[in-house]
Amino acid sequence: MLVVVDGALSPPDVTAARLWTVAGLSLAGILHTEAALSVERLRRRVDETPHLDLSSVWTFAAALLLPGCMATAVVLLVYSHLYLRAWRPSGFPPYRVVFSTATVVLAVHAAAAVARLAGDADLFRTPVGLAVVALAVVAYASVNLLLVVAAIRMTGPRTTWRRAVGHGDELQLELATLAMGAVLAAAVTVFGAEYALLALPPLVVLHRTVLVRQFEVAASTDAKTGLLNAVAWRLQAERALRAARHAEATVAVLLLDLDHFKLVNDRYGHLAGDEVLTDIGAVLRAEVRDEDVVGRYGGEEFVVLLASTEGEDLRTTAGAVADRIRRRIDEMRPEVSGPRGPVVLDDVSVSVGVATFPADGTDLDRLLEVADAALYAAKAAGRNLVRHGLHAFEGTGDDGVEPVDGAVSDGQPVRGS
Repeated sequence: MLVVVDGALSPPDVTAARLWTVAGLSLAGILHTEAALSVERLRRRVDETPHLDLSSVWTFAAALLLPGCMATAVVLLVYSHLYLRAWRPSGFPPYRVVFSTATVVLAVHAAAAVARLAGDADLFRTPVGLAVVALAVVAYASVNLLLVVAAIRMTGPRTTWRRAVGHGDELQLELATLAMGAVLAAAVTVFGAEYALLALPPLVVLHRTVLVRQFEVAASTDAKTGLLNAVAWRLQAERALRAARHAEATVAVLLLDLDHFKLVNDRYGHLAGDEVLTDIGAVLRAEVRDEDVVGRYGGEEFVVLLASTEGEDLRTTAGAVADRIRRRIDEMRPEVSGPRGPVVLDDVSVSVGVATFPADGTDLDRLLEVADAALYAAKAAGRNLVRHGLHAFEGTGDDGVEPVDGAVSDGQPVRGS
């Protein structure tokens, strides 16, 4: 039998069995869209950013079962219907549809190329075939992910790589979807293309589960910064505090407030202020670890809960972390949109109040109260400072506070920083 040469199919490749496979996978993909139509439209309304549509089940199965050009036909049929029925009514721009479809086509060709490495080995009954399928999953996911992330970064330079890649659960969902595609391909190989329809019920249920997850994320995320909102931050902070109490560990709460932020809004407009808030959110995500809890507390206030690692005592290191964040923000030179064009701001700074568990309090409300008092003391002392809450109540300094490890005096780092 002849093979694909220069992207063209020789006549022996276009067999009735392959045409039936194209029809079966395309029909199943179209029925999947129809069954999940209301869900997909809701997802588009909730979040306009790129997200998984779960159609990889059909397109990846096509990559394993068909030559690249015939697999491309499945992609075009499924995504054309998806656009007409779900994306266009939601106002999805045509150019984004073309790009999304093109990335899937390239991912399908990459997976199909890897699948051909198996040669005469059975993809679904031999160890060699299983290894090739696993490599095809990696190839498909990598090509699709890299192209989408590159596009997000080019169209939104302010978007960090970490945010462009997305959450770990989204990557896990993509891999699970591709695994379902591999199982589907095996079923079609053994029983016939009509068995693709059996994948519809679990896939529709999974689609609805993804919608619930998307609503949860939207409800817990601050729209301007991408950080947790105040309610979601408190829930996660309470959980981290309970874990620290059980492990007899320490945690620290940092309360940050932008200095003279009202002047930014008054001079350049609220859109410029929103851009500054977005940049601050990116700095905070970059300066803390994944296990730390970061949120926007309201207005120009941000809050961070630092979780201690094994053997770490945050009572002595939290101030240093807070001062590192303060210095990083002080060095920022964000470019914002002003009434007369782009403007570079060189005077963005924050004041920070620090409270640690259990030294400053044993519950979250008390820690926030102490951190807020320390923040007020930092403002009163001249701003762009870090103050530890314990000293705000002791009144050991001229202004009611005293710098501790990692705190600052007159805007300059002192001991431990």
